[in-house]
Amino acid sequence: MKWTLAGALAMAATVIGLACARASVDYANFPNPREDLQTDPTAGEQTMFVAGGCFWCTEGAIQQIPGVISVVSGYAGDTKETANYNAVSGGDTKHAEAIKITFDPSRVTFGKLLKVFFSIAHDPTTLNRQGADVGTQYRSAIFYQNEDEKRVSRVYIEQLDSAKVFPSPIVTTLEPLVEFFEAEAYHQDYADKNPNQGYIIGAALPKIEKAKKVAATMTTQPAN
Repeated sequence: MKWTLAGALAMAATVIGLACARASVDYANFPNPREDLQTDPTAGEQTMFVAGGCFWCTEGAIQQIPGVISVVSGYAGDTKETANYNAVSGGDTKHAEAIKITFDPSRVTFGKLLKVFFSIAHDPTTLNRQGADVGTQYRSAIFYQNEDEKRVSRVYIEQLDSAKVFPSPIVTTLEPLVEFFEAEAYHQDYADKNPNQGYIIGAALPKIEKAKKVAATMTTQPAN
């Protein structure tokens, strides 16, 4: 996310290429998970943790979904000592740029959020890369909190791969969540606060707009 003019031009070309390559990925026809977490809708707020490239993009898209209470950008995969933007963006850590999603299980489920994650928020088939963002810090990952989250995620990935929803296999990793570290304050709600920033226009806004359209169709649908 640190750009020179050449980098910005490369990003634009990559975004266009990805948009063309993924034109057939349509949320309306995207498979629902065969399995989902069986969460008591009265149990109160739930959380999940995912990574899919720049957290400005994943945060901006997921925030649009009904039932999502908050989305926090941060780092997962390494220690507190390395949980800072300079270290992570330089590729010198094991962290991924991740997001913490807090949601109301009476309005949206873990599985439905996985569907948004895979179909809108990022491309799960590019290894350690989203657009021009390259490195393990931009990997596609689900940081599971328990074995049920791991199982539901694994089964859904297998389901999508078997159905050949994408032209290439999904490379999303399933990693146990050890700890999540909130990113610096200026990263929070970045797309909303910086709608005219070049990277946001090119990479984040198309996903956000798609998420908004999907959200409009979800508002009248029950969580389960």
